[in-house]
Amino acid sequence: MPFARIDLLKGKTAEYRATLADIVYKGIVDVLKAPDGDRFIVINEQTPDNLIYDLKFLGWDRSTDFLLIQVTSTVGNNKESKLAFFRFIADELKSKLSVRPDDIMINMVFVDRSDWSFGNGEPWV
Repeated sequence: MPFARIDLLKGKTAEYRATLADIVYKGIVDVLKAPDGDRFIVINEQTPDNLIYDLKFLGWDRSTDFLLIQVTSTVGNNKESKLAFFRFIADELKSKLSVRPDDIMINMVFVDRSDWSFGNGEPWV
C-alpha cells in the first residue's frame, strides 16, 4: 500500500497541487499496481528555508519549481517497476504541469505489510 509525500515551495495553486497529486496517484495505481482507491498523499508547501536542496547536485539544473516526491510502498519493488514509475512521473509532470525533469526528485521506500496500520491500532497482515 503506497503513501506519497510531496514537498514543494509555497506558491503553487490548489489546481496545480491537485494535478500533482493526481499524477502521482495514477503512477501508483497504473505503474506500481496498487489497488484503485489506495490514495494517501500529503503535499507539504515549504518556505525556502525549510526546503533545502542543492541546485546543481549530480549535474542537474534545479529551480524553485523543485519537487521532492517520496513514496513508501509494499508494491512495485522491482527495478522495472521503479524505473517505469520514475519515467511516468517525469513525463506526466512535464506534459501536464510543465515541470522540467531537472526539478523532479523521487525516492522510493519499500516496507513490509506488517509495517502498516490502517486504523484501530491493528496491523495490516
